[in-house]
Formats: sequence, C-alpha cells, structure tokens
Amino acid sequence: MYKVMALDIGTKRIGIALSDFLLMLAQGHSYISRQPEKQALEQIYKIAKENHVEKIVVGLPLNMDGSMGFQAEDCEKFASKIQGYEIIFEDERLTSDTAEENLREKKIDFKKNKGLVDIESACIILEQYLSRKK
Repeated sequence: MYKVMALDIGTKRIGIALSDFLLMLAQGHSYISRQPEKQALEQIYKIAKENHVEKIVVGLPLNMDGSMGFQAEDCEKFASKIQGYEIIFEDERLTSDTAEENLREKKIDFKKNKGLVDIESACIILEQYLSRKK
C-alpha cells in the first residue's frame, strides 16, 4: 500500500498534501520553503519516505488558454529534479483562488500565513487527481 503526494510549487513555498492509503482522501500536510532548492528536495524526499509515497502529483499552473507559461515551465523544471517517484502533472488553474475561498469559508485567516493557501492548493490538486482516477 502506498500514498500519493501532491505539490503546489510556488516561487517561495511548496504546499504539500497526502492521500490516504485507499487513495480516496486528500489531507494537507505542510508547506516548505522552496529555497535553498537542495534542502527543499531533501524535505520532499523525507516526507515521501515517511509516508510510503510512490507517486507525486505536481500542480501545473497553465495559462488560461491551456498554454505553458513561465510558472508552468518552472514547475516542470523543479519536478524534473525529483528522482525515484512517478511524477504526474495536474492542471492547477485557479486553485489558489479556490483555496483562498475554501479558507475564508472555514473562517481561517491566511493573510499572515500564505503557506496555508499553498497547503490548501496542494489538497485541491490531489483531490482533482484522485477523483479522476476513480
């Protein structure tokens, strides 16, 4: 049995979510600093190993017309450095807006802690992937 990890890769932080072993639920895990990159990769490997992860879903922030922009290329470049795991890209257009709305509905103040938005975005990315796999 294994879990799936989702990453919301931003320029400053990376939001992380994990599935359950049944691959039905997504739960926010944490966020990490993207820099220094070597340390970020080490933290991803550590979390993946501790949680029996075999697949990593990476949010791909495509442009609204579906084309690849700078941010999507940056995410692909970072994800290419993750070795030993199956990497799956998931369209994540508008997940940050949805994540902020979800947090507002839960009455969670994220203004001073943007990492909460990154975690919620990673959950949304993972939920999208898991529901497609059902």
